[in-house]
Amino acid sequence: MGHNQTLGGGGFHHVAIRVKDFARSRAFYEQGLGFVPKIEWGHAPHRALMLDTGDGNYLEIFERPQEEWSSEDSTMLHFALRTTDTDAALAKAVEAGAEVTVDARDVTIVTRPGNIDTKIRLAFIKGPDGEVIEFFQNETT
Repeated sequence: MGHNQTLGGGGFHHVAIRVKDFARSRAFYEQGLGFVPKIEWGHAPHRALMLDTGDGNYLEIFERPQEEWSSEDSTMLHFALRTTDTDAALAKAVEAGAEVTVDARDVTIVTRPGNIDTKIRLAFIKGPDGEVIEFFQNETT
């Protein structure tokens, strides 16, 4: 397996999407595509779920029934890059011209019973065309 010098581990960690009908989307991705739930948090109407796509990469779905968007709008919220050092990855991105939207910080995702609370270090930036990119460092996923 390759190693990315800038990110540490590197590779995609997850793609995050917004969904209007959480149960419908969950059923589609679990039953239709075979993705396996890893961690889940929040309560309706603000639930979230991280699904293993089968290779250690994840699809993160956020329940957003109150938001309005058209079929031309993207449902993608952001994509996350796996890193072993969020701070170093953020510094390198800033050197390359990235706009920081969320500075590096520690967060604990408090999950549903039966899951493992997940401690992460994250940061968010905007790429050259406004694309939202997250640096995601953790031990659970």
